[in-house]
Amino acid sequence: MAGTSTATGGLRRRAAARLAAAGVDSPQRDADLLLAHVLGVPLGRLPLVDEVSPADAALYDALLTRRTTREPLQHLVGSAAFRHVEVEVGPGVFVPRPETELLAGWAVDEAARVAAEHGRGAVVVDLCTGSGAIAKAVAHEVPGACVHAVELDEAAHRWAMRNLAGTGVQLQHGDMASAFDELTGEVDVVVCNPPYIPLDAWESVAAEARDHDPHLALFSGDDGLDALRVLEVRAAALLRSGGVVGAEHADVQGESAPALFTASGRWTAVRDHLDLAGRARFVTARLAR
Repeated sequence: MAGTSTATGGLRRRAAARLAAAGVDSPQRDADLLLAHVLGVPLGRLPLVDEVSPADAALYDALLTRRTTREPLQHLVGSAAFRHVEVEVGPGVFVPRPETELLAGWAVDEAARVAAEHGRGAVVVDLCTGSGAIAKAVAHEVPGACVHAVELDEAAHRWAMRNLAGTGVQLQHGDMASAFDELTGEVDVVVCNPPYIPLDAWESVAAEARDHDPHLALFSGDDGLDALRVLEVRAAALLRSGGVVGAEHADVQGESAPALFTASGRWTAVRDHLDLAGRARFVTARLAR
């Protein structure tokens, strides 16, 4: 790819074919996003670029090579879009998924409802915040909310510090099982994207997650529900009467995750929610006391 400039159309087609051969799920989009990143142009303007310089083509080729090894696209471009915000991501932190935007949207709606009904800012807690994506989205979309977040993993906590700086979110480094004792009984909304993959499901996990996301953010006991059990107890302690909790889970846990909340006897309005693909994705419940 040295010497003369390369026509953009052919470059994009060859790149997509290369990624498809490597098993990348969305080869054309990934190829285009990487090229837009290299050229420093919005994705929508990429078709207007006729040629790519030899230097840019060489950089693009290097990024494509890394993507064929299933290094996450977001690591290569350095960020991930999440609802109306962006978060910086890289080695050591879980890359937020598009389906989690639905859970964040639920938290946004609940926080806004508290403000509308009670005339005050909602107190929101994001447990297992990871990159800080959910907390950042809630703070951005509900400016009057008082948002708290906690992350246990040291590397992920450093990413969250970067992403939440200047947002007003109060971030802690600690365990969700014991975080925010000072907020006991005062929280309106608890939201969490916990680890939920069973330990024996290692081979079923996409290479991008299995080989690059921190395992603390992925795996959660033999049935994948260990973290959710901790969450159920902690949310019940943190929430005020009538407060709500929402948590993501695996698509195969559409019955077992809600059952966990129902069985404790502490919750009403236990409901599971589907993602845009029609798969069970997150559970919500209201504290009964």
